[in-house]
Amino acid sequence: MGRLLTILASRFVIAVPYLWLLVFFLAPFLIVFKISLSEPAIAMPPYQPVFDLAGGVAAFIGKLGSLSFGNYLWLAEDPLYVNAYLSSIWIAGVSTAITLAVGYPIAYGMARAPAAIRPILLMLVILPFWTSFLIRVYAWIGILKPEGLLNQLLMFLGVIDTPLVILNTTTAIYIGIVYSYLPFMVLPLYATLEKMDNSLIEAARDLGCPPLSAFWKITFPLSMPGIVAGSMLVFIPAVGEFVIPDLLGGSQTLMIGKTLWSEFFNNRDWPVSSAVAVILLLILIVPIMFFQRSQARSREAGN
Repeated sequence: MGRLLTILASRFVIAVPYLWLLVFFLAPFLIVFKISLSEPAIAMPPYQPVFDLAGGVAAFIGKLGSLSFGNYLWLAEDPLYVNAYLSSIWIAGVSTAITLAVGYPIAYGMARAPAAIRPILLMLVILPFWTSFLIRVYAWIGILKPEGLLNQLLMFLGVIDTPLVILNTTTAIYIGIVYSYLPFMVLPLYATLEKMDNSLIEAARDLGCPPLSAFWKITFPLSMPGIVAGSMLVFIPAVGEFVIPDLLGGSQTLMIGKTLWSEFFNNRDWPVSSAVAVILLLILIVPIMFFQRSQARSREAGN
């Protein structure tokens, strides 16, 4: 009896994450996918379902063969959405590269700092999460606007004569994304670098390897799992980012998050909006699978 309870308990523990994904990921995704196959209508909600269970199971199965993917074909033919996807991927990729360039030295310095002050440095990295994300993005408006703190400081130092136009540009979006998602890059990198065996660096130096060469041949390859994890944690949410482009990028910014919001709330075209969301999810599945594969390889290498 005790062994049976142990087996049931272990099966329940395994089933909990799958049940969580089923309820909070798969079920909402199927609902959105169903709406994406519907037709727009002047109603509440503003769409006409292509199929439902009102006519029974037989009618439901009979309509499966007549499903229309017209919304997806229309998105593929409309350059607005294609350009929005490409622009989002480009901005997210550049932002991830900048975040990596900024976050790697920070994580490396934290990992090489004395053990007594590492918790303090870690707390300083996590500290921005204590403030609302929306408030932190709004704060950058006050910093980047023509009469903001940045321009006032540069003009006071004599670096510039006229205010720089940064707000409502792509540069402002890069700044906002890098600032907002920097902890997601630093924390995985720090966790990887902190566990690295420093005796490898000492051995390389004893053999006459220069510090820079030792970094590229030893430290950087060993930190690759943290680089991949941090890059995915920044790139994936940055592709669908809405708040930062809307507040810092202005009305001319073309990103799929803003396009999706506009279709839902301005045009009230829920079927097309759902199709946009489904395609965005399919695009993000590729880096997610890459991240999972890299994590599996790192675990196998650790074993």
